[in-house]
Amino acid sequence: MAHNADANRAAKRWLWLLVIPWIAMIWVPSYNKVEPQVAGFPFFYWYQLFWVLVSAVITAVVYFKTKSRSSNASAGGAR
Repeated sequence: MAHNADANRAAKRWLWLLVIPWIAMIWVPSYNKVEPQVAGFPFFYWYQLFWVLVSAVITAVVYFKTKSRSSNASAGGAR
């Protein structure tokens, strides 16, 4: 039981990574500009697209880190 609580606590630490993309997108004045342009796209657009990709990577990392810990805790408790 205590091992399961420790695993849940460790998994919750990984969940804080999901706040990073949210902060990056909610703070609009940080990317509300035209320059620098990439391939003719203003910064405003390519910055948001960049964060879509970064968010997918962060979400995958959090998923795999929390999944492995919770599945290990479940396997230990099933014995």
